[in-house]
Amino acid sequence: MKRLTSFLKKRRASRTASNPSNSGNAIAAQPAQQPLQQNAAQVSQAPAVNRLANTSAAQGTTLTVALQNQTSSSTVFAYITGRAIDQGNQWIIMRSDAVTPYYPPSPSGIMQPLQADCAIRLGPPGATMQAQIPHIAGGRIWFSIDQPIQFFLNPGPALVEPSVTNPSDPNAQLNWGFAEFTWNADQLYANISYVDFVSIPIALTLNTRGSGTQHVSGMNPSGLQQVANGLRQQASQDGVGWDQLIVNRVGSSQPLRVLSPNQGIVSNPNLFANYYDGYVNQVFQKYLTTPITIDTQSGSGSVSAKVTGGTLNFAGSVFSRPSTRDVFTCSTGPFATGSNPQTNAIIPRLAAAFNRSTLLVTNDFPAPLNLYYQNNITNHYSRIVHLANLDGKGYAFPYDDVQPSGGPDQSGEVHAGDPTLFTVAVGGNNAYVA
Repeated sequence: MKRLTSFLKKRRASRTASNPSNSGNAIAAQPAQQPLQQNAAQVSQAPAVNRLANTSAAQGTTLTVALQNQTSSSTVFAYITGRAIDQGNQWIIMRSDAVTPYYPPSPSGIMQPLQADCAIRLGPPGATMQAQIPHIAGGRIWFSIDQPIQFFLNPGPALVEPSVTNPSDPNAQLNWGFAEFTWNADQLYANISYVDFVSIPIALTLNTRGSGTQHVSGMNPSGLQQVANGLRQQASQDGVGWDQLIVNRVGSSQPLRVLSPNQGIVSNPNLFANYYDGYVNQVFQKYLTTPITIDTQSGSGSVSAKVTGGTLNFAGSVFSRPSTRDVFTCSTGPFATGSNPQTNAIIPRLAAAFNRSTLLVTNDFPAPLNLYYQNNITNHYSRIVHLANLDGKGYAFPYDDVQPSGGPDQSGEVHAGDPTLFTVAVGGNNAYVA
């Protein structure tokens, strides 16, 4: 969690910066992130495995990134976007030659197309394109199959990214996805993100100079279908609209993507209405007489509370009952961060406990992995997404990196201070568990 705190802050800050108001037929901008890539030489790369971490300072100002086509399509595009740390944090998008950075100027109006070709062609199935990237904050490596993604610029400049909740977005029926990363002078941090949706399988492999190799498996090619099937089954069991998170291709029953609950309620505010209310009431009833203890894994240490006056009061950090929306977003109501460091450290661990529904089966948090998702009322999207990943890892809600100190990671991240090669494979073919 500590190593991710600054990354999350940057990610949320970049989302705010990249979501300028649009008008007319403007597309609703989504979370903003950043680019990378360089020379477009094809290489054969057999990802190594093994997870070791090293937080020593990263050396050099460029990093080799291998973009690997593990789909069955010969028409796959990659994009790398972000903030160029060594260039005043201005927007950077790598051009199609995977070598030349494009720093877009501020356009005169909204929704202006990029003035450079930034679609990197990956070549046939099995091909790997090698790139070199500069230091980038809040980065994303995007992929699309069969058709290129359309990005736009607003004055600022601000990068307008594809939206999964705007049906008028020109990318609405495009098969696209991304991985997130930040690479600075200290380390590379990257993860597979399912916080907003599930689509194309993506896997990560990080080779390092002296701290071993890390691998996150992702899903196999049928992973999206597995998630959709799981949500349909859950909907049939509890009558809740989990199946409404599935977005099918136009004119087809085949899923194009699956939205997370926090994105699903953007399109349908009534979806999951009051879903968590009964569970929240049980939690607050339990902690009227039983203390809850949260290890903040920070300078605040472990803090305890009971429910008094209808709120959980951790000696100055007060939490009211969250709504279902608060639980899924992890950022509204009692989970909105502020200036109190103790409160900000409690929020991720308490929000994770609600999403994983561990609050009735233990009193100490973060809870261990074997207690996750045991209650009928839980974040079934996150539960099903983890089941669909070959190694069980993936960032399925905003604080899915919360874990007990020394406990197993669930967030699907790789990080190191001495990276030498970062491989991002798209498509799920040849996916494996390290």
